[in-house]
Amino acid sequence: MVGRFTARRIASPDLVPAIEDAPVSRDGLSLTAFSESAPEAAPQQSNPLLSDKLLDAKVRLHRRLIEETNLSALEKLPEAEIRGHVQQLVSQYILVERLALNTQELNDFISEILDEMTGLGPLEPLLKDPTISDILINGHECVYVERRGVLEPLQVRFKDEAHLLRIINKIVSAVGRRVDESHPMCDARLLDGSRVNVAVRPIGVDGPLVSIRKFSKKPFNLGKLVEIGALRPQMAELLAAAVKARVTLIISGGTGSGKTTMLNALSAFISEKERLLTIEDAAELQLQQPHVGRMETRPPNIEGKGEIRQRELVKNALRMRPDRIILGECRGEEAFDMLQAMNTGHEGSMATIHANTPRDAISRLEQMIGMAGLPMTVASIRGQIAAAIRVIVQLQRLSDGKRRVTSVAEITGLEGDILQMQEVFRFVRTGTGEDGTVQGHFQATGVRPRFLVDLVAQGIKIPGSFFDPSQPL
Repeated sequence: MVGRFTARRIASPDLVPAIEDAPVSRDGLSLTAFSESAPEAAPQQSNPLLSDKLLDAKVRLHRRLIEETNLSALEKLPEAEIRGHVQQLVSQYILVERLALNTQELNDFISEILDEMTGLGPLEPLLKDPTISDILINGHECVYVERRGVLEPLQVRFKDEAHLLRIINKIVSAVGRRVDESHPMCDARLLDGSRVNVAVRPIGVDGPLVSIRKFSKKPFNLGKLVEIGALRPQMAELLAAAVKARVTLIISGGTGSGKTTMLNALSAFISEKERLLTIEDAAELQLQQPHVGRMETRPPNIEGKGEIRQRELVKNALRMRPDRIILGECRGEEAFDMLQAMNTGHEGSMATIHANTPRDAISRLEQMIGMAGLPMTVASIRGQIAAAIRVIVQLQRLSDGKRRVTSVAEITGLEGDILQMQEVFRFVRTGTGEDGTVQGHFQATGVRPRFLVDLVAQGIKIPGSFFDPSQPL
C-alpha cells in the first residue's frame, strides 16, 4: 500500500491556496491531489526546464511526494505504473502552477521527478550519459563534468545545499557509510560501481564537494586502447604476454590517467583457471574471470571502531588460497604485505600506484614500505622490490586530455644499493598543435627485456623486431 497523499496536510499558501483532501487511487497515491484553483499565470520562459521557477517547483513537489509516499512500496511497483501515477500528479500540479510546458518538456519534468523520488535527482541524466567519465560538484550551484579528458561546466543545479546533502546521504547510506559534521569525508560507490568521494562542511568550505568516477558499463579492452592511441600493438602484445606468463607488474600514473582502465584491460589475459582476489577502498574493478573474490575496506563506525584497512585485507587474502592478488591502489603500509605476497608464490599479482615516472613509483614504494614501521634498511627494501616487481607500466593524462602509456620499464635487479631499471618502450612528445593536441610518437628503446626468457618458457614468442628502434611502432 503506497502511503496516502493528503493534500490538506501538506498544502502551503505559497503553492496551493485551497486544496481539499484528495481521494486516493487503488495503490494509495492521489490522482487528484491539486485543485484547479491556481495563482495568476506565470510568464512563459524561453527555456522552462532551466528556469529557477521550474527547478523550485520540481524540488517542492518532490519534497511533498517524499513526505506522503511510501517509497519502499512504490519501488516494488512496475516502472510504467509508477510513471503513470507520477504523470497524473505532475500534470495536475502544472495546471495549478500554470507552467507553460509542451509535451516533451512535460515528459522531461516527469522524468526529473521520478529521478528525485527513486534515483539521484539532477545526477541521473549525467550518470546515464555515456560520454561523461567524471562528475565534479563544487557546492550546489557548480557542476563540472569530464568528457574525453576535458572539463566543462554544466547548467545542472541543485535547489540548495540541503537538496544536495539529501542526495549525498542517499548515496553513502546505500553502502552502509555516513557523512556529517563529525565525519565530513567519505569514500563510497554507486550501485553500478561508480566511485564516489564526498567532503562536506566544515571540510568543504563553500559547501559539499562530490567527485564521481563513473563505472564504465563496457570496460575498455586492450584492443580498444590500441585503437584510441593509448599504446601501440607491439606494446599491447608484450604486456598481454607478460600477464599470461605471470610476470608481476605495477601500473603507475597520476589521478585520472587511466590506471584502473589499464588494470581491467590487462586482467583479461589472466587464465580462467586461476583464483583471483581483489582488494580496494571502493570496489570498481571489472574482472571478467569466473573465479574472483572481491574485498573492500571499511571505515570506522561512529565510535571510531571497526575500521578494516587494506593491510588487514592483504594479510587475510594470503589465507584464502589466491593465485594472484589484485590491489586496486597501493597507498600505504600494505605495500610491504603486497611485496611479501608477490615474493611468496603469488607471481603475476598486480597493483596501481600514484606516481609520475617509473623511478618515482619505486621511490613511493620505498616510502610506503617504510610506513609499515619495520626495522629494514634501504638496501633490504630495495631488494624486496627488485625481487617482487618486474615491470612498471607508466600512464599519463596529457594536456589535451588524452591518456597515453608513456613508458614500459623493466626492473632488472640491484647493483650495490641502486635499483636498476631499463626502459623498453616510451612515448616521445614532439610538440603541440594549434588546437592544443599533443603531438608525438611511440618508440622502442632498443632494449630487449630480460623477462622474454620467462615468456619463451611459457611457449610465448615475441618478435625481436618489436624492440628495434629503427622500426616504427
